Amino acid sequence: MDATRRHFLQGAAALPAIASRAPDRAALDNLPLLSRHELGLEPDLVYLNTASAGPTPKRILARAIEAWQRLETEPVYMGYSRDPDSVVAAADRVRGKAAALIGCTADEILLTRGTTDGITTLANSIRLREGDRVLLTDQEHEGGEVAWQHRQWRDGIVVDRVSIPVGDYDTVAIVARFAAAITPRTRVICLSHVLSPTGLRMPVAEIAAIARSRGILCIVDGAQAVGSIAVNVRTLGCDAYATSGHKWLMGPKGTGFVFISQAAATEIQPPQWFIDRAFGSNSAGLGPIPLVIGLGQVIDDIMLIGMARIEAHNLALRDLCYAALANISALRLVSPPPGALATPLVAAALPSNIDSRLMRIRMHDRHRVVIKMAEKRWFNGIRFSPHLFNGSPDIDRAMTALRAELRDWSA
Repeated sequence: MDATRRHFLQGAAALPAIASRAPDRAALDNLPLLSRHELGLEPDLVYLNTASAGPTPKRILARAIEAWQRLETEPVYMGYSRDPDSVVAAADRVRGKAAALIGCTADEILLTRGTTDGITTLANSIRLREGDRVLLTDQEHEGGEVAWQHRQWRDGIVVDRVSIPVGDYDTVAIVARFAAAITPRTRVICLSHVLSPTGLRMPVAEIAAIARSRGILCIVDGAQAVGSIAVNVRTLGCDAYATSGHKWLMGPKGTGFVFISQAAATEIQPPQWFIDRAFGSNSAGLGPIPLVIGLGQVIDDIMLIGMARIEAHNLALRDLCYAALANISALRLVSPPPGALATPLVAAALPSNIDSRLMRIRMHDRHRVVIKMAEKRWFNGIRFSPHLFNGSPDIDRAMTALRAELRDWSA
């Protein structure tokens, strides 16, 4: 067993069950679940923006390069053969690994280039006529809405939106607004599992149940969920679920996957499955085989730790961040408090005289702390997303830097 895998296993075994309401600082100080030495990050960098792009471990890069080198030893055989020893066959087995991660079967998994690619595939695999309606929230990431906007432009469908004001955590009211927004022509509901701006954990199961009762497809954008929190698509009850490999899974950039339930297979028919569902089939073409092999390796490693432990670790860090932000009077927290609706993303609005883009730049250039600037169509603010390679010293350093910048602005 190599040193990196031993580290994964040792960290998983040693980490106590950390409650999000009372994080154990000592555990977080000493036991990030993945050593910084296993990443290619610059040594002085505090990286708190996994929700945008996760740093891929060196082990995963090495696995992808190894697969690429093997592929090139005999490209036709390795890239097209269904022989179990071929590289493309190994890539096809990643469908089973992804299925095990989110609780479905391999034949319900389509490998993609990421969440945007997955949502686009889903949107174009459903028969929709002019005047049919698709219901989104007004807090969807661009990647989760652009395909529906394109179909509105191309086919004359109508995109409706449920309003979720920043700072609204009333999931009962959110469910009620979804139910009220459904029209006789609504054919699809597409929403995020975790809202990108604030990290709110959405009531997907309740909304999916309403959709199912009315014969409406429910599609979920899981970009901010898979690898961050435990996900089971059967429990959620959705018809389709799209996610990325490059965020919380920390896999190779340009990877992802989609779940399409067997029950919805007659209504959602991607062209990549027209001949068969295997990765690299004649209907899907030759895909990024080495990247997919790397994705499979990172899923293996994530599952060795266990999503329950990763989620507990991330929520504990998130709650430290939340508590520190709550003590800075200049900020307004817009993420849910610790509890059932929280996820590892935490965001705060800045005073109106402070530009969020400039704050992000200063945090990086002056303090070597990487955070995200909130999209200004939602609010003028910043977002933090700690992950399994972070510890409480990272949160402390980020808060010290943030307080210094706020003092500079108010001086």
